[in-house]
Amino acid sequence: MNDGLLARVRKLLAMAEDPACTPGEAEAFTEKAAELIAKYGVDQAMLAVGDPAADPIGDRVVTIDPPYARDKAGLLAAVASPLRCRVVHLERRGLARSHLFGHAADLERVELLFTSLLVQAAHGLSASPVPFGESPAAYRRSWLVGYSQAVSARLWSAEKNAAAETPGAELVLVDRTDLVELKRDETYPKLAKLPPRRLQGSGRIRGYRAGQEAHLGSAEVSGS
Repeated sequence: MNDGLLARVRKLLAMAEDPACTPGEAEAFTEKAAELIAKYGVDQAMLAVGDPAADPIGDRVVTIDPPYARDKAGLLAAVASPLRCRVVHLERRGLARSHLFGHAADLERVELLFTSLLVQAAHGLSASPVPFGESPAAYRRSWLVGYSQAVSARLWSAEKNAAAETPGAELVLVDRTDLVELKRDETYPKLAKLPPRRLQGSGRIRGYRAGQEAHLGSAEVSGS
């Protein structure tokens, strides 16, 4: 991101991560946040059409610490996919290691959002009481799944709207995504899908609501 936008986004994410931020305030920021992040991604993609070297495909390994490392890795994938990045999960006992592929601008967007959303999720989990008699671990895992689903749905919507506003963007974005997937497949030619998980906890609905209220990177600010 350019320095000015990056500074604005970081400042607003810091506000979002403040435990004093109410759900109502978070919801008020949300739509503009996703819109600004998505528009930036489309703008960078269009600029790179004439100079692909300006936004090359890269990769990085993200290590996610416990507790609930696998579920946090699911949040990473939920952010990465709509932002045209791809994730391969490399699990190692208590840690979760994820190999992230994408164009440079999109990798930056993913990491910025994911880092903030982890903090916001931690606040949300601490404020969500575990129902009497239910396993705390099961409840929190299901909460994180619901949270990730809500965040992903919002990001998909924002990215789709941003692409629709720019003539020719949709085909450009499809081509960029294809190149990212090619890089992933070249790196992992025998990639297998993980089997679906069976979660027992009842926290998915509350997690989904929290994900609907999470800040996604910006807000209604001067100059946006």
